[in-house]
Amino acid sequence: MLELLTGAGLALAAGLNAWIPLVLLGALDRFTGLVELPSAWAWLSNEWVLLILVVLLVAEVIADKIPSFDHVNDVIQTVVRPTAGGFAFGSGTTATTVAVTDPAAFFASNQWVPIAIGAALALAVHLLKAVARPVVNAATFGLGAPLVSAAEDASSVALSFAAILVPLLVIAGIAGIVFVAIRVIRRRRRRRAEPDAPDPSPGSEPVA
Repeated sequence: MLELLTGAGLALAAGLNAWIPLVLLGALDRFTGLVELPSAWAWLSNEWVLLILVVLLVAEVIADKIPSFDHVNDVIQTVVRPTAGGFAFGSGTTATTVAVTDPAAFFASNQWVPIAIGAALALAVHLLKAVARPVVNAATFGLGAPLVSAAEDASSVALSFAAILVPLLVIAGIAGIVFVAIRVIRRRRRRRAEPDAPDPSPGSEPVA
């Protein structure tokens, strides 16, 4: 169960920011004793891989805070974030962490299963983010984009650390994402249900 929560938390974090959970997994494995990646995922802690991941992380953090360009970034990330989510879930469920000491494996016989689950979870969060962002930009004339993006990055970091250190906290993160999803869906439905204002046309004015 803890393995599943660890993988789910990392995948959900990747849906908000593709690179944060991968950077944290690799860095914690290389520089601390909090994570021990299995041999199949040891490449994440390679110094050159970490450097590339950090560069990609900085690029996404900047791009996601620029109104209009954040939409272009979301289109590109439709492929990137689910892929990262698959990697994060796969590596997280098979890694030894301070919370998971025997990852061994309910997924061992089907190596593709955790990657597919992680990709699906990350894609779901990414789509929610991509749908919500234009609404925020329109409501705030673009001024809210940097603030919302920063909150998403912070949530990604929090989810990643929770998944690694205290997997049970991921349940709260999942509940928060579901709550946001319900609000976004309801708001979109209300906007679609609002009747369009009638356009006045010449000759439509009442005759005195």
